[in-house]
Amino acid sequence: MSKHCTHTEAVHHVTPSALGCEECLKSGSPWVHLRLCRTCGHVGCCDDSPNRHARAHFHATGHPVIEGYDPPEGWGWCFVDRVALDLGDDTTPQNGPIPRFV
Repeated sequence: MSKHCTHTEAVHHVTPSALGCEECLKSGSPWVHLRLCRTCGHVGCCDDSPNRHARAHFHATGHPVIEGYDPPEGWGWCFVDRVALDLGDDTTPQNGPIPRFV
């Protein structure tokens, strides 16, 4: 395991795919926190949520880096290297109000 992220080239400016976890909104499931894929903009729920859609998105696509997204928190996580990233001011603004569930 690396002590730093070796996938920073996968961090892009993206447009969020939904105003909440994309899959949870479709199924009516609750979430705890949101994560934003910095490769494609998929919005999924965190590992503390019942369905862990952000991690499932990583496994399905291989997109390595997510951003803490509700609200934008200034940090990222690389699933591959298992390390945190400081995104500083390079956070993704929300497209509108995010509904709260849990």
